[in-house]
Amino acid sequence: MHDMLFNFLDLMTSLFLFAVGCIVVWIVYMYIVDKHQQRHAIRHNYPVIGRFRYLFEKQGEFFRQYFFAQDREEMPFNRAERSWVYRAAKNVDRTVSFGSTRSLSPSGTILFMNHPFPTLEEDACPVGEITFGQTLPHPFTTAAIFNISGMSYGALSARAVLALSRGAKQAGCWMNTGEGGLSPYHLEGGADIVFQIGTAKYGVRDCEGQLSDDKLREIAAHSQVRMFEIKLSQGAKPGKGGMLPGAKVSAEIAAIRGIAQGQDSYSPNRHPDINSCADLLDMVSRIRRVTGKPCGFKLVVGFSQWLDELLGLIAAQDEQLGPDFITIDSADGGTGAAPQPLMDYVGLPLQESLPLIVSLRHKHGLDKRLRIIASGKLITPGKVAWALACGADAVVSARGNMFALGCIQALQCNKNTCPTGITTHNPKLQQGLNVDDKAQRVANYNRYIHYGVGLIAHSCGVGNVRQLSPQHVRIVTDNSMSEAMDKLYQHYH
Repeated sequence: MHDMLFNFLDLMTSLFLFAVGCIVVWIVYMYIVDKHQQRHAIRHNYPVIGRFRYLFEKQGEFFRQYFFAQDREEMPFNRAERSWVYRAAKNVDRTVSFGSTRSLSPSGTILFMNHPFPTLEEDACPVGEITFGQTLPHPFTTAAIFNISGMSYGALSARAVLALSRGAKQAGCWMNTGEGGLSPYHLEGGADIVFQIGTAKYGVRDCEGQLSDDKLREIAAHSQVRMFEIKLSQGAKPGKGGMLPGAKVSAEIAAIRGIAQGQDSYSPNRHPDINSCADLLDMVSRIRRVTGKPCGFKLVVGFSQWLDELLGLIAAQDEQLGPDFITIDSADGGTGAAPQPLMDYVGLPLQESLPLIVSLRHKHGLDKRLRIIASGKLITPGKVAWALACGADAVVSARGNMFALGCIQALQCNKNTCPTGITTHNPKLQQGLNVDDKAQRVANYNRYIHYGVGLIAHSCGVGNVRQLSPQHVRIVTDNSMSEAMDKLYQHYH
């Protein structure tokens, strides 16, 4: 027994010395490499030790998120916002105590004006339905206020798309396909679907990459596909197309998108066949005529003078020809990977562009004919209620529903290393995403958005969330005093 113990200790000592020797050799090797390379000054001047800079820089994102950042500090979404979404998705207690951590003094802060005689529960009205494309053979009628914005299969994993589809069906809302085409995973859940047509015409393109009427009819033949949306631009990258690396273009994705397997696929930065307002309206009319279903377009508002001309042309057209809706995306980013200059500097945020479009719609007498859908960081009931008060008919969100799926804001959407299995095609990472569980969370989140918006509406004294208007909102200005929203935006009228 004594000999066995001695032999064991001797073996462990040898292994320890071997490990120490390997570490010493590695350090010496790294020292030589760092001292002789000329690309990195820190590594050259501080061999080996300088390498820790990259480790600390990478880990800083996670330490700030969990240990150092305050509840309302982080970007693009702070801990308080994410925490509410997580609790709603898990169907656990969403109340807070001892006061809000939300500061009420910064410029732009939204404040809802509670009524002295709020709406009693028995006086509350059901959310009213709205109809897109009333004159078309296949109009779309829905009561959903909050819906799932465009996220492509390819950008998202199959499990993530399937969970979103099932969750949307349970919640009674629609989901947008994103520009990557209609996949089986969109259809399998049974949800209402908005088919997005991007600049590369994925899913509805012919062999030359042009819009195909036959493919449009093929997509429209699916009863779940309720509307079509032409994407002019998106919040993450206004004015730029995308690139899908050939390594990600599997046989399945190639078939869905109508592109060559294994080859890089580029999306133009705009539709080559849309060069003017008239061209845009022609494409809308073509899609409505071929499919018999509602069609609109999505954009980030930037240069805005053309919008007055566009809505004037819509008003002058026969109702059978004009678009059924406009989706307004905010310039403060989105789910798509994009160059930082575009993400940080290009386009108008939603708090400016939404009131502008609403006022132009009213100016041209299109209030009943043209629906407005708002998109862009609207992931909590308060922000959704603000959009409705501005005049939006519906709201869509991508990142809110990603949080409901379990997204932890790891900021790795573009690297195929998403730790939650949402934006990766790595089978091992996808295994952690339980479709049934996440579908239920998506449904819970969407239901509690509707419930929370209802709480705000009833506090303001209205019986229906669609009755919220600018008179119910005040916005804090530069002097930390609030001003009525309709007065603040009167220059739009």
